[in-house]
Amino acid sequence: MVSLPKRLFAELFGTFWLVFGGCGSAVLAAGFPDVGIGFVGVSLAFGLTVLTMAYSIGHISGCHLNPAVTVGLWAGGRFPAKDIAPYAAAQVVGAIIAALAIYFIASGQAGFSLAPNGLAVNGYGEHSPGGYSLVAGLTIEIILTFGFLIVILGATDTRAPSGFAPIAIGLALTLIHLISIPVTNTSVNPARSTGPALIVGGLALQQLWLFWVAPIVGAVLAGFTYRALAEEPRAPAVTGEAI
Repeated sequence: MVSLPKRLFAELFGTFWLVFGGCGSAVLAAGFPDVGIGFVGVSLAFGLTVLTMAYSIGHISGCHLNPAVTVGLWAGGRFPAKDIAPYAAAQVVGAIIAALAIYFIASGQAGFSLAPNGLAVNGYGEHSPGGYSLVAGLTIEIILTFGFLIVILGATDTRAPSGFAPIAIGLALTLIHLISIPVTNTSVNPARSTGPALIVGGLALQQLWLFWVAPIVGAVLAGFTYRALAEEPRAPAVTGEAI
């Protein structure tokens, strides 16, 4: 097995790549100059970050890039509890570095203001792109994280076709963003939410709790659900055979 420090560095860089690529596309390219890539392009950017990193570092760290994924894999019996905190810390650090890099680059444009751009922060109420409520944001983040973890657990199951997991996971994240950018600007990832929120501060930081609670709840439910669904029934014991 790859050593923990190497796995943590892979998670740090992978999460940096996800936030820099995904949030960076939203801040730097979504509306540039007048017609940019739009939220469809941003959705694809997030999916591509996961797909590229899954093929690059999946064999090193598992390519979680997300504390909710780490916790969900634990709930699904795929990850040891003792490594949850180190993985989550590395992911958050990677997200913070990426948010700082985006802010530094974006600040190089005349007229850039942190407030209206917000570094693609997540939010509800007045911070929701479409003005959706706290309850709506909480609900969609739980549902979509649940679905994301089901895809991850299913695509990486040893019984699934080999070599295609990164594609399924990347497309799932793209789909998730296509659905929920108008609602919460899409999190399903506490680290992705934390990096930008720490820099923007204010209401973004006050609302950050939701983007830890909802993804982790959805991930844990998915982990236990997939574990129950995928468990194969044991064959009945033959007379005289040890059980």
